[in-house]
Amino acid sequence: MSPIAHRSFPPQEGLIEENLLALSQLSHFVGDLAPEHYRQAFGHHGRHTLGKHVRHIIDHYDALLSGLEADGDVVDYERRRRDELLEQWPHQAARRLAEIEAALAAAIDRCPSVRLGQTYHLGDGSLVLETSLARELAFLTSHTIHHMAILGLLAEQIGIALPEAFGVHPSTLRHWQREAAVPVPARSA
Repeated sequence: MSPIAHRSFPPQEGLIEENLLALSQLSHFVGDLAPEHYRQAFGHHGRHTLGKHVRHIIDHYDALLSGLEADGDVVDYERRRRDELLEQWPHQAARRLAEIEAALAAAIDRCPSVRLGQTYHLGDGSLVLETSLARELAFLTSHTIHHMAILGLLAEQIGIALPEAFGVHPSTLRHWQREAAVPVPARSA
């Protein structure tokens, strides 16, 4: 069971800790992959690779971090970098994941106070939605875990075993912990 399920954090720190846990799991997964597995095509049309899902996750964190560094504090998930090196080479992705983990850990004090805008594209136009760093961190946890679950399914297809908690949302881990702590009533005969 994940250590995050057993710890209590102030809300803002908990959001960053959940993201750091997911990124750490992802980084270990990527660090152990051979490039040929990382680039192996899956699906009927061969459009899916482990690397594309990892790059997609990285792109979303990069968009958030870029928004925090910009003058306007606006996050735009649609205008992502889509760096093909990150989807081709696992060591490049692992390096970038480590940089993201360090940047998130450094942002822990900013979490409750930062107000952000998130650009939402609609056809030829766009609008900026009010949001916060805390809200975007909650989104990124769910987004990352969703793609990690897909990575887990793809990895299983090529015989890669993963820890039980890989691709499992922290809320599910907490549920599992509560379920394990509840005594099962004895059946009457």
